[in-house]
Order: sequence, then C-alpha cells, then structure tokens
Amino acid sequence: MPFDFKLPDIGEGVHEAEILKWLVEEGDAVKEDQPLVEVMTDKVNAAIPSPRAGVVLKRNGKEGDTIEVGSVLVVLGEPGEAGAPARAAPKGAARAAPRAEPAAPAPPPARAPPADAPRAAAKRARGETLAAPFVRQLARKLGVEIEAVPGSGAGGRVTEEDVRAFSASATVVPTAAAAPPVGPAAAPAKRPPQRATAIAPGEREERVALRGMRKRIAEHMAQARQHAAHFTYVEEADMSEIVGLRDRARKVAEARGVKLTFLPFIIKAVTHALKDHPYLNASLDEAKEEIVLKRYYNIGIATATDQGLIVPVIKDADTKSILELAREVEALAEKSRLNKLTVGDVQGSTFTVTSVGKLGGIISTPIVNYPEVAILGVNKIEKRAVVRDERVVVKDMMNLSLSLDHRVVDGYVGAVFLADVIKYLEDPNHFLL
Repeated sequence: MPFDFKLPDIGEGVHEAEILKWLVEEGDAVKEDQPLVEVMTDKVNAAIPSPRAGVVLKRNGKEGDTIEVGSVLVVLGEPGEAGAPARAAPKGAARAAPRAEPAAPAPPPARAPPADAPRAAAKRARGETLAAPFVRQLARKLGVEIEAVPGSGAGGRVTEEDVRAFSASATVVPTAAAAPPVGPAAAPAKRPPQRATAIAPGEREERVALRGMRKRIAEHMAQARQHAAHFTYVEEADMSEIVGLRDRARKVAEARGVKLTFLPFIIKAVTHALKDHPYLNASLDEAKEEIVLKRYYNIGIATATDQGLIVPVIKDADTKSILELAREVEALAEKSRLNKLTVGDVQGSTFTVTSVGKLGGIISTPIVNYPEVAILGVNKIEKRAVVRDERVVVKDMMNLSLSLDHRVVDGYVGAVFLADVIKYLEDPNHFLL
C-alpha cells in the first residue's frame, strides 16, 4: 500500500522549504531514517529522513522548488509493488539541443584523484556525500567528482576548501588526442593542471540558479528595502578603554576556554542603551498599524559563511556577562560555519549587530534586518590622531554606522541612542558596574 510521506513541521513558524538536493532516486530502496532530501528553511539546511523502510515510488518537486509543510514529499511503497517506477535515467542522459545556440564547451578533463581519494570514495555510497549546493557547483566547474573528495567538515561534509585543495592536487588525465609525445625527449609538463577548455564563441556568460541561501538573502533584502525607510547615521567612538580592558581580560578568558573579541563589549553596550531607547528595539506591525516595543533583548549577529550571510541570535543578551556573551558568540559562529544552526538559532532577534572583523572598513550602510527597525554596523578599530584637551594624541578609534527605519525612529532619537552606546564603550565602567 503506497504511503504518502509529507514534509514535516521542521520548526516553529516554518511554513515552507526549498528543495536543495534529492539524495534518492525514484525506484531506490531506502532504510528507515535514511536521508531522503536536503531542504532549506529560514536559512537553515535540514536533511529529511525516511519515516520507514521501503521503495521510493515517487518524488514530488525538483531541486529549487519550494514546497509547503504538510504537502506530499515522497510516496513510499514495498519492493515490487505495482506502480513502482523504473530507476531514473542518469543525469547525463542526452537532451535535444536548443535551437540557434552555439555548441556547449567540452567538459573539463577528468582528474586523477590524490592517493587517498579511492579509499574516501569507497566509503561513500551514492547520495551520501554531504556538501552545500554551491560546493557541488564549484566541483562541477573544476571538473572534480565530489564523491572522491575527502570531506574535512562535520560528519565528513565536503567544504569549498576541500574541493579547491583536491583540484589543485589532482592531475589531468590526457585524452588520446592530447596525449604528450612518448620517448626520451618528452619532458614532464610543468604547467598547472588544465581547468577548462577554451570558451566557445557566445559562451562568455555563466548563469547560476538563484537557489538556497542566496535566494533567501535576496528575498529578505528586497523585503527590507521595499518596506523600511532606510537612513544611516555615523559617529566615531574612542575604543581605547575597551582595547585595554580586552587585553587585560583575554588571559582570564583563555583560561576558561573562551576566545574574547570586541563583539561582546559592543553587545553589552548596545543592550544597555536599548533599555533607554525602546523604539530601536521594536518592530512595526503594518497590518494593525502598531509599533511593537520589545521588552526582551535578543541580539542578532550577522555572520559571513561560505553560503552567504546568516544572522544567529543571542537570546536575552542583556542578562549575560561579557564571558558568557563571548562563549555564545563563538559557539554560534562555529555552528554557522559547520551548517549546524537550528531554526531556533536564527529566529526572534530584536536588534542586529553586523561586522566584518578586521576588514571593517571606515563607514558602512547596513540594511535593516526586517522586521526590526535598527541595525548597528561595526567598522574597524584603528589608531588615529585626535584632539584631547587641546593636545593631539593617538587613540584607538572606531566608526559606528547605525541604519534605521525612519517610519519608526527619528534621526534625533537614533543619534541619542548611538551617543549612549558610545558613552558605554568609552567608559565601560558604566555597564561593568
């Protein structure tokens, strides 16, 4: 009897998911809890396991499609059950060539894998290789069989670095037409491995499907721009006291296994200032025409990953110490890199802080993390000559860029809030006490 397996409720507030990659084909026999498909929802990847053993009679949706929670994902049956389709044709099956298009360039030459690759490949059955969609795309571009690449990520996940390292260490297997001359005069080739054939006329562009993380980011940014009335206010802060405090506290943090950066100090200053400026810790309910003031302080931390920008959230940040904040920032950053964030990790933020670390820049104009109404851009700390008491001195200075939704926050209110943040940063005793 066929069994309709529906897309389960992956997390609170999740209504739909995008199919990133099917891990099984129609006609495949699967075991209970075997991953069937990798999906994305709210910037979180999840592998959906089979609820029971059986045969995949039908897959609903193709990679890149969005399906709703509760809709049929796959139809499972028993081996030999009537209606079970034959195994799908290989992906490389011939297709009719489009009209009036130039011939596609020849695929990159096959690569001989490093010495340990056969062992790695032997351990992986088809469909078991873990890799993000953009990593698979990179592998195809470089002519690398991703199943042969040893994965260094969590659970053997293949990363971008793994693919590039594999490509660099592999050697080109020449075709008969391109074989080098045989004999004593033939010198070893010293050129780097060939990566692609010449681009055919008219093939000077590459089209990449807008899917997965990049699609989610594009939708979210467009939504923020369409709804929020953005403006950005910039001011500088003297970070000399924070730099000294962090240097003194770093050994204590390291003794407790915590990497102490400047971000926890900034989060602490922000949460203190937000309590005096509730309209920056808010959202706008457009349907009810109400401003929702939040009495809790969940700080989103914009984090760059290989797949794109993710915003994990530190819940109740105002109740945590500097070391607790540092530990949580580090843990969330690690989960982001390993693609282990849960839906709960990226939901519920009330205010966002974004920084690119040492690259920092001088000024930024961050986009509000809608439906929030404010985001703080942290720029680089650098030594500058400034005037103090009519004397020129060298200080550790940093610019802060505050973007706001002008529908909710007036410029003066934003300026006073940022002045309070800077007050806490320039004299951390205000929040340490």
